[in-house]
Amino acid sequence: MSQRIVVTGASSGIGAATVRRFAELGWQTVAVARREERLRKLAEETGCLPVVCDVTDEQQVAAMAETVRQTGGATGLVNNAGGAIGLDLVEEASNDEWRQMFEVNVIGLRSVTAALLPVLREGAGRVGCASILNLTSTAGLGAYARGGGYNAAKFAAHAVTGALRLELAGEPIRVMELAPGLVQTEEFALNRMRGNADAAAGLRLYEDVQPLTAEDVAEVLVGAFERPPHVNQDLIVLRPVAQSSNFHVHKGPLETR
Repeated sequence: MSQRIVVTGASSGIGAATVRRFAELGWQTVAVARREERLRKLAEETGCLPVVCDVTDEQQVAAMAETVRQTGGATGLVNNAGGAIGLDLVEEASNDEWRQMFEVNVIGLRSVTAALLPVLREGAGRVGCASILNLTSTAGLGAYARGGGYNAAKFAAHAVTGALRLELAGEPIRVMELAPGLVQTEEFALNRMRGNADAAAGLRLYEDVQPLTAEDVAEVLVGAFERPPHVNQDLIVLRPVAQSSNFHVHKGPLETR
């Protein structure tokens, strides 16, 4: 069995860029997301197998895992589905929006991982190793004001990743984590501002700074899968040079002193 990777949240942004990068290198991919039309276009472009699935729906996740098993199995999983909603103070935040963030960033990650672990074990038995990489965020490593819900969800995803690595100790399955900082994608800021394009533009997140691109993240992510099977990159923190921490982004040109 050749290497075959399942990528969630594959309809846009980092997920779509990851599918494209795997395809460039000749890897087989299964692209999982909610939006069928976008998946169909990605499949036409890359040759991936598109599977429509909402990772917050356990029945859909179970059906997705069975489709993966029946169509050739898998040796890798990229848990990329996630996202942020709002920039509210903890005191003023919406519990419903916090629940939504936990459902996709944490519960969805757990559901997909649990459903695919039997498939990954089968794949590891055939090729010697399987890999899981969870796409978290620097928001899960350091809290910041007005990010409480997203911080909490990504801190939880970080914790789940560490627990899973301990639970799979002794099996030929590596568990990795990639935590990007400032990444410009077509939908992150828009989704964070609840679909309000003017509000998203008003954040000026990417103004006078060179952020990471989805392609930058995808290249590093796929590179982790390309390492020899005994090499486990537990945690990769990836930021643009202009971002020295969650609290500081240099605006303007980078110049020597």
